[in-house]
Amino acid sequence: MMITEQHTLNAEIELSGIGLHTGKFAKIILKPAPPNTGVKFIRVDLAEKPCIEALVTNVIDVEREVILGKNDVKIHTVEHLLATLSAFSIDNVIIEIDGPEVPILDGSAKLIVEAIKKVGVKNQYKPRKIFRIKEPMSITKDETLLILLPSAVPKITCTINFKHKILGAQHLTLPINQEVFVNELAAARTFGFEKEVEYLRSRGLIKGGSLENAIVIGEDKILNPEGLRYPDEFVRHKMLDLIGDFSLLGAQLCAHIIAIRSGHEANVSIVNKVLQLYKRTYSGMKSFLNINENDDMLDIRRIMEVLPHRYPMLLVDRIIGIEGERRIVGLKNVTINEDFFNGHWPGAPVMPGVLIIEALAQLSGVMLLRKSENLGKLPYFMGLDNVKWRYPVTPGDQLIMEVETLKIGTRRGSLKGCAYVEGKLVCEAEFKFSLIRD
Repeated sequence: MMITEQHTLNAEIELSGIGLHTGKFAKIILKPAPPNTGVKFIRVDLAEKPCIEALVTNVIDVEREVILGKNDVKIHTVEHLLATLSAFSIDNVIIEIDGPEVPILDGSAKLIVEAIKKVGVKNQYKPRKIFRIKEPMSITKDETLLILLPSAVPKITCTINFKHKILGAQHLTLPINQEVFVNELAAARTFGFEKEVEYLRSRGLIKGGSLENAIVIGEDKILNPEGLRYPDEFVRHKMLDLIGDFSLLGAQLCAHIIAIRSGHEANVSIVNKVLQLYKRTYSGMKSFLNINENDDMLDIRRIMEVLPHRYPMLLVDRIIGIEGERRIVGLKNVTINEDFFNGHWPGAPVMPGVLIIEALAQLSGVMLLRKSENLGKLPYFMGLDNVKWRYPVTPGDQLIMEVETLKIGTRRGSLKGCAYVEGKLVCEAEFKFSLIRD
């Protein structure tokens, strides 16, 4: 069962240690944060104390680790910490760090889990950002394949094959939740091959690596005296990395992730692909397009003060945000109770495409008629260009609509509108309009 409400820590947590790749010592302090804060790193060792959000848009490097960066500031190896926060459904936390890299600790998430369990987490009773995959999507590169499938709960199927006598093929499928993470994945350590050590160090990597924080695989044996924690510890660690990398979406992803020979580069690539869908959902619009709860949001009553339309021809339920004359975003909740479903294929109800265009036109009208100089005028649409309907809209869908200005004058102009369902473009058109005094 998925956690649907936001959580944060009950109290501060402090961890310290050496960084795997930079070899530098650092201390991190995890602090509780208010709802809708997200996960944020603050470099307290720097004068300006720059803040970097744990989002895929801030990923700057993925060679053997995930590095977040903004301007010239970097934070290395964030994936194990982010995986643990995600597994505990911790959405809001401030992470103060006094160095360039999150401590590698013992190479796993085990010590982070123990620290979180000591202080506990608390429910903040605000809805989480959740994005459910509705249709399969995938990426391939060389021998890597990543597939996302619709699923009722988050799940990972992971396969690795290094063609090595010690580390051959391993395969595992697990649902992803706190209990599974704690018992099945958290203790799995990062790993590497003895033959690669000198090469990686020549590239400025694994300067802090040792048998105390990584599994080292020799030609014919594991070099760590204590051996492995799980017979298939390697694939389990890959799953841990996947959870951390996918947390960079900024929302809980509900999907079945199938990963074959995956790594940070492929993981981040598909998260970027998912982000393009998520940005066109209601919560995604607010998160990534600078639309806040306080920004020019209009409910249906205020919309009716602007538009002359009334039921059943009023097709905009809510304005999410407006950016002057440049852009407006709104939504329409499509229900089976719509009058048009009585006659438009009642056995297989589909929203008429022309009404999606009408909804976009009404959204445009809200943006135009809110200007004081346009009071008393009505927008008449004079032409449509480049109209495309791509997918059907059916009862239960939430239509997210976005209209942007192409050209606008005192009496005439042109606009472009796009409508999305679950991030997928379902309709687009360009409008020409004229403002006429009523």
